[in-house]
Amino acid sequence: MYTITHLNELESESIYVLREVAAQFERPVILFSGGKDSIVITHLAHKAFYPLRIPFPLLHIDTGHNFQETLDYRDALAAQLGATLIVASVQESIDAGRVKEETGYNASRNKLQTTTLLDAIEKYKFDAAIGGARRDEEKARAKERFFSHRDEFGQWDPKNQRPELWNIFNGKKNIGEHFRVFPISNWTEMDVWQYIYKERVPVPSLYFTHEREVFERDGQWLAAAPCMKRRPGENVRAMQVRCRTIGDISCTGLTASRATSLEEIIDEIATTRVTERGGRADDKRSENAMEDRKISGYF
Repeated sequence: MYTITHLNELESESIYVLREVAAQFERPVILFSGGKDSIVITHLAHKAFYPLRIPFPLLHIDTGHNFQETLDYRDALAAQLGATLIVASVQESIDAGRVKEETGYNASRNKLQTTTLLDAIEKYKFDAAIGGARRDEEKARAKERFFSHRDEFGQWDPKNQRPELWNIFNGKKNIGEHFRVFPISNWTEMDVWQYIYKERVPVPSLYFTHEREVFERDGQWLAAAPCMKRRPGENVRAMQVRCRTIGDISCTGLTASRATSLEEIIDEIATTRVTERGGRADDKRSENAMEDRKISGYF
């Protein structure tokens, strides 16, 4: 188990990054998914600027296929903090002809979020979008800088990034460009959960084991929600499961688990050999699925 000193050092680094964002940018926003990483980012922002309110609005890209527990948590947290909540709808992007709904058994709205996100950034003139991505999650995310430049089309060039020496962050940009900022880049999944435990940060009930109707597909348990089209033979059963990562229902795998407390979640992570995103179907569409999405403007 990491020491409290280790977590304090990570917290200090992240708060420093958040304060740099406030100093260098005019219209930053927190990308809030309702997952544990964006929750920690929001908690860090609250600590960084207390007793003032968080100086950044929260932006949620609502796929229309979110877990209800996530939406309930999102609304309650925004109200508690007095934070401005902006919801951008993928369904509205579909209705406007900006994106085309996928069809078939593997249909997902996860990739469609990119257009909705970029449209929201342009609409509200955000010049920095603060996200909860961590370098330990996935190989494409390991390539990101703390301040990650995006061009006027919202695209990312992983081979052309600015150096970050001695925590000197360069936020200079041209009109129409913006930055993605990742304050918890150096954290691990274990760090996040130990920090949540240390700070007693509330998280959605999805992270704790509960009974849910699920079905199996390609070795994964998926929620038997109305938006999920099942193949013949994909039978529904009730199981004790929890989420390790929360996203669109269509691509969020559920984990069979007995962890009903933060302590049990930490113990479970310490012994697992499956990566955090091992249950994310969207990462398995191709060898470079995440990097391809990020290059086009994804989170």
